[in-house]
Amino acid sequence: MTVTSTYTVKGMTCSHCVNAVTEELTALPGVAGVQVDLSSGGVTVTSEAPLADDAVRAAVDEAGYELADA
Repeated sequence: MTVTSTYTVKGMTCSHCVNAVTEELTALPGVAGVQVDLSSGGVTVTSEAPLADDAVRAAVDEAGYELADA
């Protein structure tokens, strides 16, 4: 089973931002893919199972950005 989740990340302004967020989210267990839309701040994560919101928030924080509240 594949799960697709979408998030909004605040503070990204360049390709380095995209790479940092992608790298941290890809490191989460079970994540199969990450797509980031810099212009909207939208992040789509494909994973093998639902991800804990706390884990996603921590990964985005580690990259230096903020996960927008849903």
